[in-house]
Amino acid sequence: MTDADTDSDTDPALDPISLEIVRNQLESIAEEMGQVLIRSAHSPNIKERRDCSTALFDAGGRLVAQAEHIPVHLGAMPRAVEAILERDRDPEPGDVFVLNDPFAGGTHLPDVTLVSPVAPRGEIVGYAVSRAHHADVGGATPGSMPAGATEIYAEGLRIPAIRLVREGELDADVLELLLANVRNSEERRADLRAQLAATERAEERVDELLDDLEPETDLETAVDAVVDYSRDRTRAELEAFPDGTYEAADVLEGDGITDGDVPIEAAVTVDGARVTIDFAGTAPQVAGNVNAPLSVATSAVYFVIRAVTDPEIPPNHGCYEPIEVRAPEGSLLNPTPPAAVVGGNVETSQRVADVVFAALAECVPDRVPAQGQGTMNNLIIGGRGRGGRADETIGADGEPTAESNAGFTYYETIGGGFGGRPAADGIDGVQVGMTNTLNTPVEALETEYPLRVERYALRPNTGGDGEYRGGLGLERSVTVETDAVVSLLTDRRRTRPAGANGGEPGAVGRNLVGGREVGSKTTEPVPAGTTITVSTPGGGGYGDPTARDPTARERDLADGKVSEGDTTDGDEQSQ
Repeated sequence: MTDADTDSDTDPALDPISLEIVRNQLESIAEEMGQVLIRSAHSPNIKERRDCSTALFDAGGRLVAQAEHIPVHLGAMPRAVEAILERDRDPEPGDVFVLNDPFAGGTHLPDVTLVSPVAPRGEIVGYAVSRAHHADVGGATPGSMPAGATEIYAEGLRIPAIRLVREGELDADVLELLLANVRNSEERRADLRAQLAATERAEERVDELLDDLEPETDLETAVDAVVDYSRDRTRAELEAFPDGTYEAADVLEGDGITDGDVPIEAAVTVDGARVTIDFAGTAPQVAGNVNAPLSVATSAVYFVIRAVTDPEIPPNHGCYEPIEVRAPEGSLLNPTPPAAVVGGNVETSQRVADVVFAALAECVPDRVPAQGQGTMNNLIIGGRGRGGRADETIGADGEPTAESNAGFTYYETIGGGFGGRPAADGIDGVQVGMTNTLNTPVEALETEYPLRVERYALRPNTGGDGEYRGGLGLERSVTVETDAVVSLLTDRRRTRPAGANGGEPGAVGRNLVGGREVGSKTTEPVPAGTTITVSTPGGGGYGDPTARDPTARERDLADGKVSEGDTTDGDEQSQ
């Protein structure tokens, strides 16, 4: 598609009112898909944490609408649809494809994607896509996120784009092959069925949309109008930015094999209504698992550009069209198989977002906050002990029938500090950047798994000082009641999240296993009774600390968010 093809100087295909109605209808379909998936899922990771995303694409593979779920999922979804169309240019109505291969449309192996043609009246008019993080997909360790992986084969079952459903009929052989290679197979079966239910709901709702559109306009015209609208608004935002090239760099704290810093460099070039992000200068791909497929790096860039333009612009192909992302083949952000990548999706994506934000802080400083925690603080615990419903077989009626030896796999990303903002304090104890999940409630966690939560609290003195204080990190301590394997994929344990415009940095995080401090990326077996503590980083402060409102300081002190003589070092304090 050329620039001439994307100009919208002609009269719009829809009047503004019709455009807004259609846009909301499309987005509501994506949102309802997500609700069906969450409410139908069996695993706590999906039904409680909502670690899943849904979206709707047109017949040509363009993103049309997405639910506001997980940024690292959503920006990479177009590559999944591309992978299906590259594999089979003529899918049939009633087909559903499954994939998780990071080198062919996926992000990392635990994120399993279903892509289904939408053809309510026999002709394919689009694709419904769901992506959900399954708590285990096989591999060397429970949870499929081993810190020491050096090849993707250690990270789990790798699924190319294949049919799971063929012309409306579930392929039982394919399903059983997949389930034979994962832990907690009945939980995986139930979550896959929840994803299938989401795609079925999309087809029902698109059928209703076609009724609403006819005879005034056709779906293709409506979709074109929505995509054009997003593209034009994004281009208008970018045109208001000062042209130039803006650069920034940062590091990851090791790759899980060595502790050496892994550099990420970005040059962001704004040229009129287009922006190019070039990661030349970033490290070559590494031995460990923090390599990130280009689709993951692209997701991080899309997230940042949306944040610094106008987040209210409808998220679809149009708002991503003016953005170009480059990374050398064989680099950390464009690795070649069989590179290990499971940490790239969850940790490297965070640092990419930090670096692109830092570069754009030169360009649009009033739109960029101080750095947030910059990590997802991934905690994975798995074993073969009893784990409530996670150890039960699910029958054809969807009800538990008998115990099995499947054991359990618990996965969590833990919130931390959001950076101080140009006109407001940062937010305490939230997910930051490329993830947008909830936490697992203590009651659900202790019911589902042989785990006991000892402590879950904010960490005082962890937000960077400034005119606007950085958000506080969290501390979560969990004791395992059976022998287990623990994996931690984290960052910002040595390098503090930076402040902005004179603000102080936030505190680093810390990981303890049985009271012993461990590195940012580690996997190890632990005996029953071991307590794992994850203390997450705070956010950087924004603005000169001497300009902070004295009333705000008094309030922070009264709330226990800071103590007298606060040094923002994250030292443990009583609460």
